Amino acid sequence: MGRLKDWFSSLGERKLIVVGSLLALALILRLLAISSRPFWYDEAFSALFASSGPQAMLGGTLDGQAGSAAEEHPLLYYTLLWGWMRVLGESPGVVRGLSVLAGLGVVTLAYLLGRSLFDDRFGLLAGGMVALAPFQIHYAQEVRMYALMAFWLLGATYALWRGMRTRLWGWWLVFMLCAALVQYTHNLSAFFLLPLAFTPLLARDWHSLRATALSGVGALLLYAPWLLRLPAQFAKIQGNFWTPRPDPTRLMTTLLSFITNLPLPGLWLGVGLFITLMLTALGGWQTLRAWRAHREGVRRGLWLGYLAAAPVLLLYLFSQWTPVFVERALLPAGVLFLLWLTWALTRTELPVLVQRFAAMLLLLGFGLGISVHLSYDGFPYAPYAGLDASLAERVATGEIVLHSNKLTFLPMVYYDRSLPQRFVADPPESGSDTLAPATQAVMGIQADADIAQAVAAAPRIWFIIFERAIDEYQAAGAVEHPHLGWLDAHYRRERVENWGELQVYIYAEK
Repeated sequence: MGRLKDWFSSLGERKLIVVGSLLALALILRLLAISSRPFWYDEAFSALFASSGPQAMLGGTLDGQAGSAAEEHPLLYYTLLWGWMRVLGESPGVVRGLSVLAGLGVVTLAYLLGRSLFDDRFGLLAGGMVALAPFQIHYAQEVRMYALMAFWLLGATYALWRGMRTRLWGWWLVFMLCAALVQYTHNLSAFFLLPLAFTPLLARDWHSLRATALSGVGALLLYAPWLLRLPAQFAKIQGNFWTPRPDPTRLMTTLLSFITNLPLPGLWLGVGLFITLMLTALGGWQTLRAWRAHREGVRRGLWLGYLAAAPVLLLYLFSQWTPVFVERALLPAGVLFLLWLTWALTRTELPVLVQRFAAMLLLLGFGLGISVHLSYDGFPYAPYAGLDASLAERVATGEIVLHSNKLTFLPMVYYDRSLPQRFVADPPESGSDTLAPATQAVMGIQADADIAQAVAAAPRIWFIIFERAIDEYQAAGAVEHPHLGWLDAHYRRERVENWGELQVYIYAEK
């Protein structure tokens, strides 16, 4: 009897070591380049906005002024980030640590869900897939709410599954809390929650359907304070959201994101597309075969596929009316896609040679995506910290650093708030006009209405613009960017400096 007890004890220790190793691998991959990768606009906005504190953020988000769109997301992530920064500091690696923590939670929940659906081996494979996926790594490193959103939604998925299996009300309470918390994290979470809540109906589990309905009502009651403000906020972003109406190619880019992530340069895009199509087609074919053969576990596999596909299609269809389709908002669907693929490749009697070929393709896709993620330095990234340090030594009293728009301004303000920096406002009520005056006030910044107002009577201008912005104007038929045209007409251009994707034009008085 003692030997049997010792064997079970050693088995538990081995499992703990394996799971710990899985999480250690996930952590290492999520810490790579976490401090050296530059902040881009969205990350700088998150850090600067959160540093203002909960009360100020609330005013900057729910401002009733017409025109510019206020911050369109609820405030749970920003509030947690505010507390995180107050305790740990505001350096890039530290600020990104909150998303790393949420990303590790996602890997853990993928393991727990996979184990509960099938067994330990499947849980470890599923957790390993999520640990290695470039899409998951990317957003577990960004100072944005998407990793936290995925964590709450995976928690809701696991709680719903456990509630349906055990009939214990504790799991439905967890489901209710996760559903409420994710709605306070990101408005687009509803596109995952709705298909998830339909699970008991599709399973014809009437007891669980009642429990889901009651839990959903409880979640809505907890969400009610923000829900009352949601229609007005949604009305503001209808005319002020940057993403265009998606066409069918966005469905393919979403699949690419789930496996290899984007962007992929040149030839690698074709390789990534081949890997994605091969694996998706193979997984789909095996799912169909398993369904026809009524294989054990097929309904659980179909459920994983349903939760991977339904949020994507629902968001795509909704975006034909109001375009809000962004791939990163589908991060939790990406986790379920990987679990579905794990099931299709390992639990449907796929020949061993084909399994090995699929595993090779998958590892190649993951490796390709991670490599590009770690080396990519194109738009919207740029060496903001280095440029700030250089300008701090060269900009004299009375001179200004002028940004063509907010995309370069906010990251450089994050790295150095002492430089005399200004930026030109976006065209009013355009798709890029996403920084409301009230939000600017909370952050302690103010856009200038036009370049003449921004320049004032400065004797020297250090004008910063993305090279991509100049190319876009020229592609549209313009001879030059209007800001450069105005500066050339009123100042003397001394020289141009290249800083990665940025160009710095130095102008002096004529």
